[in-house]
Amino acid sequence: MAKTVQQSFDEFLVRSVRLDPDQNNNAKTSKDELLKQIQKLPADGDFPELHNIIPFIQYGSYSRKTKIRPLDDIDLMVVLDAKGSTYDSSINPSDVHNQFDVATFRQFRDANGRINSTKVINTFIKNLSKIHLYRKADFKKNQEAAVLELQSYEWVYDIVPCFITKPEPNGKTYFLIPDGKGAWKKTDPRVDKDRVAKVKGTHNISILDVIRLCKYWNVRPTMPTMGSYLLENMVLDYFEFNGAFSQLSSIKVGFLYALNHIRNAVNNIVLDPKGLQGDLNNLTLDEKDKISRRAEADYNKGNQAMRLELSGYHEQAIAIWREIFGSNFPLYTN
Repeated sequence: MAKTVQQSFDEFLVRSVRLDPDQNNNAKTSKDELLKQIQKLPADGDFPELHNIIPFIQYGSYSRKTKIRPLDDIDLMVVLDAKGSTYDSSINPSDVHNQFDVATFRQFRDANGRINSTKVINTFIKNLSKIHLYRKADFKKNQEAAVLELQSYEWVYDIVPCFITKPEPNGKTYFLIPDGKGAWKKTDPRVDKDRVAKVKGTHNISILDVIRLCKYWNVRPTMPTMGSYLLENMVLDYFEFNGAFSQLSSIKVGFLYALNHIRNAVNNIVLDPKGLQGDLNNLTLDEKDKISRRAEADYNKGNQAMRLELSGYHEQAIAIWREIFGSNFPLYTN
């Protein structure tokens, strides 16, 4: 409970939106232990060697610090030593071939000599299942990762085998990850992480908290839910290209600016910042319409709450914010 709108937001962020600090520390310790276990796997003989410079790379909202409660998954890419394997840089997804007949890659080849990404994931599952710390390893639904369940914690790890490329003609390197159909597709989570850091550094409020509030709002049962990555990029698009608003007075003002942008942006193309996936917005027309209407309605409610707060009516303002965020938003107390 709180006496002011600001106190309500502070409490809401700490208790309902941001990851629990103790759980976050446990997750970091758990992740470090998992990395140690994975580094031991090549000693078994049938598990491919890891890249000697970049054996792991984190990706996803947990690594970008934009994840909200509950902590349900942590994403990790395991970078393999390609042993001279080749791919066609002009095609995405692409096939990967190993012309040197490396012993550990033979088990992954299909009838055409290609390294089958599904077979690589299967080897990950088989070897991860042997580690006593973990309950179960299986395929992710999209067939692009191995999902590892823990015995002691409620979150899972999405583990993605990958290769890192040499610089392509554009000077960039990429990571090749499974496409769910046996081939490999390009990605580069470094671009997403760098973008968040860049946008965060150009504003005087916590853009991370604005993104988190938007994600919390997104999963409320008041409209269809957008993909987390799509929503995050909508918000970043706005704040990256609207530097004039860098002196925002509060996180709640930033949230309202984001809502106002979302109500229009949801109907438009949202480009992948990596330049690889094209339009991220695959929502149906009906979903776009419902999300746009909800964003507009909550934007108007939020502005009403702001006016009430400025006039000193914190109880009424908090009641409106509870309409927007639901019953986890703290009640007013006098």
